[in-house]
Amino acid sequence: MTSIVPRNNLLPDGVRRAPRSPHWMLNQLPVGMLDGDFFVRFVSIFQELGSSLFENADNIDNLADLTVAPDAMVRWLGSWIGVEAIDPSLPDELQRRIVRSSANTLTWRGTASGLRRFLELASGGPAEVSDGGGVWRDGDAPEDTAWVTMTVESTGWMPEADFVTLVRDEVPAHVRAELYVGSRCVWRSDGEVHDE
Repeated sequence: MTSIVPRNNLLPDGVRRAPRSPHWMLNQLPVGMLDGDFFVRFVSIFQELGSSLFENADNIDNLADLTVAPDAMVRWLGSWIGVEAIDPSLPDELQRRIVRSSANTLTWRGTASGLRRFLELASGGPAEVSDGGGVWRDGDAPEDTAWVTMTVESTGWMPEADFVTLVRDEVPAHVRAELYVGSRCVWRSDGEVHDE
């Protein structure tokens, strides 16, 4: 497991943690045993094993912190909220931003606002979303409200086909959708044909 550098030495109750001595186990031996080379070497083996376990236990609070968690842990945390396909070859900061932003937009999933935020995150640029949704008085609702049109300037860091797959998973199943990159339609939910 990768060692994490904690941001501070504070315990949850605000008490400052004293740094652990590198010889914490040897310091517990009776003074007479410290004179024997065999005992010191023997106990040092267990001290080294115990120190690695302590380091992992000390860092457990930081594993879920996206600012300091190891890269593999960031991708695993993303899988908890449905972000399954983060490419490990992406820059570390981009992986962290994807998980952080996805967590922030999760409560808005299925709405035009959430879809716009998602598109901005995935493309790395501005996005426009127009849809037929709304709130109307009884009897005033239009006939067709289940549609959405999305426009982005580019697909950002991912190939167009991967971007379409990602967006397809975000659009509610009952909604007719169109995705435009610039002025070119790249996906329609009723035909899924990429226009060139």
